Amino acid sequence: MHTIEPFYNWRDRYIAAKDERSPFYGYQNSEFEFTHKIYNYLIHPQWDAFGSPTLYMKVIFADYDAGFAIIELLGEWNDCIQNDVMFVKRDVADLMMEQGIFKYIIVGENLLNFHGGDDDYYQEWSEEVREEGGWICFLNLRNHVIEEMAEARLQFHIHFDAPFNQVSWRPYKPKLLFQKIDEYVKNPQHFILPH
Repeated sequence: MHTIEPFYNWRDRYIAAKDERSPFYGYQNSEFEFTHKIYNYLIHPQWDAFGSPTLYMKVIFADYDAGFAIIELLGEWNDCIQNDVMFVKRDVADLMMEQGIFKYIIVGENLLNFHGGDDDYYQEWSEEVREEGGWICFLNLRNHVIEEMAEARLQFHIHFDAPFNQVSWRPYKPKLLFQKIDEYVKNPQHFILPH
């Protein structure tokens, strides 16, 4: 797991640690020391901690004018034991919403497991972003994670599963990726996502 890095091709456009409006402003990542781990596995030092012992993230792009953020995840999302959604909502999303971010693209291809619990935080987050015309969309989740999220009835609060689970997002510039996801969420019958 120590070789899995956050996507870095957009660093010339955005770095969360240098963004004064970001929850991760001033966050220091080591270039060489492995300081974080998930269970007994060291992870790449470029991932950012935010309160969960098993889930890490990287805000790889944010656009305050358009009101969206692209976040990449690594690890295990566990609401049963750690209530990870509470950390995501209170320590990241709430702060971003205060800055006008109401549309979230969350890349989950490195989300290894999901353990659902109560859906209150998902409902709260979803209602708050919808009031501002926003949404929450997970891309490229593993099949067992999709099944676990569906069992937790999260489809009532967030977008995931087909067609969002095989999106070829890396070749796109972040604003174009956002436009494609936004257009699809608004009008799924008349738009095709990039695969």
